[in-house]
Amino acid sequence: MSKPTILIVDDEPFNVDYLEQELEELDYQTISAVNGQEGLDRARSGSPDLILLDIMMPVMDGFEMLAHLKADSCTRDIPVIVISANNDMQSVVRGIRLGAEDYLPKPFEPTLLYARISSSLEKKHLRDLQQLYLKSLERELEIGHNIQQGFLPSHLPELNGWDIAAYFKAAHEVAGDFYDAFRLPDGNLICVVGDVCDKGVGAALFMTLFRSLIRATSLTDLFCSGTDIKTLTPAERVRHVISFTNNYIAETHLEANMFATVFASILNVRDGKLTYVNCGNEPPILFGSGETVTVLRPTGPVVGLFPDTDFRPREISMEKGDLLLAFTDGIPDARNPQDDSFGNERLLECLKGGLTTAAGLSRTIEEQLHEFMGPAQQFDDITLLVVGRGA
Repeated sequence: MSKPTILIVDDEPFNVDYLEQELEELDYQTISAVNGQEGLDRARSGSPDLILLDIMMPVMDGFEMLAHLKADSCTRDIPVIVISANNDMQSVVRGIRLGAEDYLPKPFEPTLLYARISSSLEKKHLRDLQQLYLKSLERELEIGHNIQQGFLPSHLPELNGWDIAAYFKAAHEVAGDFYDAFRLPDGNLICVVGDVCDKGVGAALFMTLFRSLIRATSLTDLFCSGTDIKTLTPAERVRHVISFTNNYIAETHLEANMFATVFASILNVRDGKLTYVNCGNEPPILFGSGETVTVLRPTGPVVGLFPDTDFRPREISMEKGDLLLAFTDGIPDARNPQDDSFGNERLLECLKGGLTTAAGLSRTIEEQLHEFMGPAQQFDDITLLVVGRGA
């Protein structure tokens, strides 16, 4: 382990020589500067473990140097002990407020100085370990974020006569929301929007599980108990997909007590028939010509809590010019600095803006949300999926 380095900033050569001798006997390395400006340069270039700082110096005094040190992200965590003959209470308070660890008067008691140096270096060592740990966590979360992005579609299907768009913004490095849109072998389109309960890493892990189960059971008959999935009607298929996912989570991960709200639908791209289940999710909105609005309310409970739940699909038709908006509660629950919620009314106003494409509606909602939230911190994931039928 390398010796700690202490920077001595003092314009009196005698003080510097004395401190250097004493500290080197205690197995510390020392560097020195004769004024605040030189001390600031040495602190930035040499990254000392501790600074012993005089106050009354030419060019730049100790108070000014201390203010610069604490304003710079590269030097703000270096502990500073002020040693000064200027020891009136006002100076002591000013030094502590500017960020000094301690303030000792001259002449100082060597034993007391050594104790303060040892204490300050120990605190710095603990802070350094904490920073290393936090950086390690940040790196792990960054890796998790990158992996999780792979569970969201890299591109959306392109269908003649249909327009599909999505917007997703995680509140943190990893998210509990998910969405998907993909073609079935028969050409029909599956659209899914989901929101796993809770926040953080646990929700993110289950997000990947929910999304993978839904996609796998949609595309293969391995989980159909001998039934050819190609023979299932859209209603039977969407029920099978959600029921299998629900039972797997509820039975295999019972103790985790994790669940998701899910809107899952199968769209017949030839005739516009939409077969769906809404399992406790925010009701999607179907916006039609003449500004007619149809709300697709929940058809069953959340997915993953109760085994053998009977999920009953419903059916609706999308006519030419219709737009279907599916979203999670991160949109209506979004808050501005005044703690007002975005709400469903503002969302409906976006739909009534004369937009005719999924991409246009998605972009408008994104812009309206950004303007509404302003500098307020996003506390929940935001997800929306828009499907439009060309006129």
